Amino acid sequence: MDARREPLVDTADGNVTYGVAVRDIATGRTTAHHHGPAPAHPCASVVKLGILLALLLRCQDTGREPTARERESAAEMIERSDNDAATALWHVIGGADGMDAAHRRLGLRESAAAPRWGLSRTTATDQLTLLAAVFDERTTPLSERSRAFVADLMTRVAADQAWGVSAAGSAPALKNGWMPLSATGLWVVNSVGRVTAGGRDVLVAVLSGGHPTKEAGIALVERVARTAVSAAGVR
Repeated sequence: MDARREPLVDTADGNVTYGVAVRDIATGRTTAHHHGPAPAHPCASVVKLGILLALLLRCQDTGREPTARERESAAEMIERSDNDAATALWHVIGGADGMDAAHRRLGLRESAAAPRWGLSRTTATDQLTLLAAVFDERTTPLSERSRAFVADLMTRVAADQAWGVSAAGSAPALKNGWMPLSATGLWVVNSVGRVTAGGRDVLVAVLSGGHPTKEAGIALVERVARTAVSAAGVR
């Protein structure tokens, strides 16, 4: 992996930090950049993708399909980012302990779940590993059926939430997250997913914080995503 600390894009606001990682699915080539003191960021609602994968692994282990209610909650959680649905499934997977167990199984090395799921922490490179479990059949413990279920939900995100890494290509499948931190009032804005750029399928993760508004965060995330995909040589 090509990892660099210099920023891809300049930020006029000294509070803003971000991490970005890009992987060409076909070749496995990965590039990553980080701007700011800490590579791990609060997940906000991108943790909902991890919750769904943890649920599906648990179902596979016990030889059952997700229940109708679990499938409904999964759709609400991914497509509309519904918090109550996420909390319901968080309890099903065993909370933070269950999430950390799924992280280990999926190969995430720098992520840590928190009792309040939105405050779980992760890195852009770990999010690529999570995305690869859905979109790269060579590197996943998930069944084909489970992967197809997740990918389909990620292509059905509500129109008003279809921002972020989708700015870097076409045919996006994504999950976004956003929240103000109570201690500072500054916004965390994250976006992870798969896009097609330059005729290639690419995984992209952008995590960011320190924004004065959600809108400012979205603008930065989209700018970073476009620049990172271009710098990776797939546009």
